[in-house]
Amino acid sequence: MELAHFTFAQLQPCHFLLSLVLALCLVLVFSSTNETDKLALLAFKDVVKDSCGVLDSWNDTIGFFHWYDVTCGLRHQRVTILNLQSLGLSGSISPHIGNLSFLRRMYLHNNSLVREIPPQVGRLSNLRLLRLDNNSLAGEIPRNISSCSKLLVLRIDNSQLTRLRILSLERNALSGNVPSFFGNLSLLESLQLGKNNLGGSIPKVLGHLTNLYGISVVGNRFSGTIPPSLLNLSSLIWFDVAYNQMQGSLPADLGLMLPNIQGFGIDLNQFEGPIPPSMSNWTKLEIIQLGDNKLSGKVPSFGNMPKLWCFSISNNQLGIGNSNDLSFVCSLTNSTRLKVFQIGGNRLSGVLPKCIGNFSSNFNRFQVSQNLMFGEIPKVIGNLVNLEVLILSFNKFSGKIPSNIVNLQNLVVLNLISNNLGGMIPISLGNLTKLIKLGLSWNNFHGQIPSHLSKCQSL
Repeated sequence: MELAHFTFAQLQPCHFLLSLVLALCLVLVFSSTNETDKLALLAFKDVVKDSCGVLDSWNDTIGFFHWYDVTCGLRHQRVTILNLQSLGLSGSISPHIGNLSFLRRMYLHNNSLVREIPPQVGRLSNLRLLRLDNNSLAGEIPRNISSCSKLLVLRIDNSQLTRLRILSLERNALSGNVPSFFGNLSLLESLQLGKNNLGGSIPKVLGHLTNLYGISVVGNRFSGTIPPSLLNLSSLIWFDVAYNQMQGSLPADLGLMLPNIQGFGIDLNQFEGPIPPSMSNWTKLEIIQLGDNKLSGKVPSFGNMPKLWCFSISNNQLGIGNSNDLSFVCSLTNSTRLKVFQIGGNRLSGVLPKCIGNFSSNFNRFQVSQNLMFGEIPKVIGNLVNLEVLILSFNKFSGKIPSNIVNLQNLVVLNLISNNLGGMIPISLGNLTKLIKLGLSWNNFHGQIPSHLSKCQSL
């Protein structure tokens, strides 16, 4: 059978018809999508009051891409910019605004718009700038506004968003300063701005938020000091400014403020000066994280914190180099829920007190490395049967490893590196079968490495 063979001349009529059909299809597609934008704009016009008549051009006499303050893209003739600032518009924002799927910038500021921000705004995936400031908007900021993944500028200051209780903008790429209008969100209870690129100082006006129970700005570039107005908020339960560039000292009367505080974190900043002894008044405290700063001086007693489970003051300049440096340790035996104790990387001297054997039965992390501690490791360490991490490295501990360390059957990490420990490595270490890391180097051990360590098959 011969294959059909067509000449170019024979194909031309078919080619023309095919092109015509494709062109008609494209017209239908673009006209339908353009119609969506047109209807969205007319719906917006229907619910606003235009006392100056600036939207009179929004009618069928001309194409919508020629309407007042409407900008369309050249390629698709879809609305990309809606600039209706300072036009005296009142009324509400139509939810049909969410159908402008190509919209990149929307300026509605300096008007008298009321009611809530429609949640349909969250469908504008191409939106880069949204200005709604200086209106009379009320209600809540839509939670799904986080779906506007390309949004770079959001301004809603000087509105009446009084019902807003939780504002969470964590894990975005937000930059610049925290807007001062946040201080006007009078019912705000929780402000979460963590893991962005925000900078500058924390605004003093946040101290006006008398209902605020939680603030977290972890992992930004904030500098300056903690505003005193913020520390005067008796409603605060959670305060966390970790992983920033903040500085200054903690006020001496800090413990007389924040009477309801449960979590206090300032780690990985540049705070200096002493830990205020008044903090022992925080009887509801559960977590205290002061690590990786420049705090110095004597560590005060923390005996009035029955709910405390995490105590971390590592990597500071704490301690005054005498045998009383560790006197605060015994005060923590009153914290019957204590699980985490981290004081490594300081200048704490003295013998590790035997009271550590009275720590909570839930205790699972003990880290005192890189200090100036000496003397023997207390045998009572064997009482901490739920201990998972024991790090005593880079001190001056001497004597032998306590034989009852075998009681710590849940131990995963044992680090005794760089001390003055001696004697033989206990055979009983081989019974700690959950061990993953074992550090014994830079000591004075002698004899053989126990073959029993082969029982630690996860080592």
